[in-house]
Amino acid sequence: MVEERSRRVFLSTSAALSAAALSTTVLSTTALGSTALSSTAQASVPAGAGEPEVRGPGERLTPQRPNAELRAILREIDEHRIEATVRRLAAFGTRHTLSSQTDPVRGIGAARDWIFAEMTKSAQRSGGRMKVELQSYLQQPAPPRIPVATTITNVVSTLRGSTTPERVYVVSGHYDSRCSDPLDAMKDAPGADDDASGVAVAMELARVLATRHPAATIVFAAVAGEEQGLFGARHMATLYKAAGTNVQAMFTNDIVGSSRADDGTRDPRTIRLFAEGVPTSETPAQADIRRAVGGENDSPSRQLARFVRSVAENEVTGMTVRVIHRRDRYLRGGDHIPFLEQGYPAARFTEPHEDYAHQHQDVRVENGKRFGDLPEFCDFPFITRVARVNAATMWSLATAPGTPEDVRIRTNQLTNDTDLVWRRGTDPDLAGYEVVWRETTAPDWTHAIKVGDRTEAKVDLSKDNVFFGVRAVGKNGRRGPVAFPTPLS
Repeated sequence: MVEERSRRVFLSTSAALSAAALSTTVLSTTALGSTALSSTAQASVPAGAGEPEVRGPGERLTPQRPNAELRAILREIDEHRIEATVRRLAAFGTRHTLSSQTDPVRGIGAARDWIFAEMTKSAQRSGGRMKVELQSYLQQPAPPRIPVATTITNVVSTLRGSTTPERVYVVSGHYDSRCSDPLDAMKDAPGADDDASGVAVAMELARVLATRHPAATIVFAAVAGEEQGLFGARHMATLYKAAGTNVQAMFTNDIVGSSRADDGTRDPRTIRLFAEGVPTSETPAQADIRRAVGGENDSPSRQLARFVRSVAENEVTGMTVRVIHRRDRYLRGGDHIPFLEQGYPAARFTEPHEDYAHQHQDVRVENGKRFGDLPEFCDFPFITRVARVNAATMWSLATAPGTPEDVRIRTNQLTNDTDLVWRRGTDPDLAGYEVVWRETTAPDWTHAIKVGDRTEAKVDLSKDNVFFGVRAVGKNGRRGPVAFPTPLS
């Protein structure tokens, strides 16, 4: 049980602070300062049935409300454009990775050229800040699904950030499709839900955000080769890693086209977000630390998922984000996985309940039932709301400071306090930091302690009993994702 006594918060500071200047936070001596203040103010969070009320330092953590600029962005997301994109992509007949790359009407080449042309139209509205490229490579035979050497091309549109362009956020969908036989490149494979819907989301975000000026860089991608083995996304992630690109988040939208389950029920206000716990790229040494400190629910991808809920669940998006504590669906995978393999935080958006009669199926009628991934089975208002969730997420990430780096907990002395240190970020709009904490049984952060523009904090709570994190705060009041600390001896 958390003790129901006043908790003090200690922050390092190099200047004397007046007691009158602070009302809820306590500053005290650390290596750099000599000022001490106290307060009995506490925040409380309702606990579950049978559990005591959670009390401790700081303020109760609340979701980040959309400001006027974000609300304007979300209003611009256009359902009719999204529907037109899905229907146009389905009209190419098939977009199988092994289909024709030269036919101007049918096949993956025609789809690639159309996406490139549409992305280029969006880029023309950006004043030169958005660049579109065809990211191609020759994939050598990779049985069983790439039987012959095949050119795989991603369409990548990059909106350069205005103040911290080195910080990158990626949103994608895959434009290839398939029918029942994963090697059949001739039969119709309209791929409306899987995954023209995800491509439509990325393309609509590119159109709407092209005229805006995010602080960080946003990448809108339509990748190929997903159905054959995540080849396009793997190439993209590998290129970023080789170039030392600071990808701080990647989201794939894969099968986000329908709110209808196979039993006919609908859940039009929920989108699933798959986020791994144990990192795919974890080394044995990192695994040892994770087991020692209990970080199974605090991977960078889990912090991203918490961030998404804090900025994208509101009356403007009209959506609930259901976070699934898995890397992907059971024994399945998507284009976020190659980014996870490279150590980048990544997650997957997918509709709440899939209807398997309308994905990976030949277009046909059996016993009066229609099969095939056709536009008529899509829910376009639903895709539009999913696009708003993505827009709220990407814009909030790109206009807040980046995730703090090198966040550590000092462990050279055994105490019931917790000493946190971190490296100061270089964002020009950085205002300061907050320490966040929660009970070990809580799924999300519950308390935030404002610590100002400092790089260390002493909190009078035991690191044995609660989890801690640190997040940056911008001058615009926007909070970035939380960084989970590792031990510092």
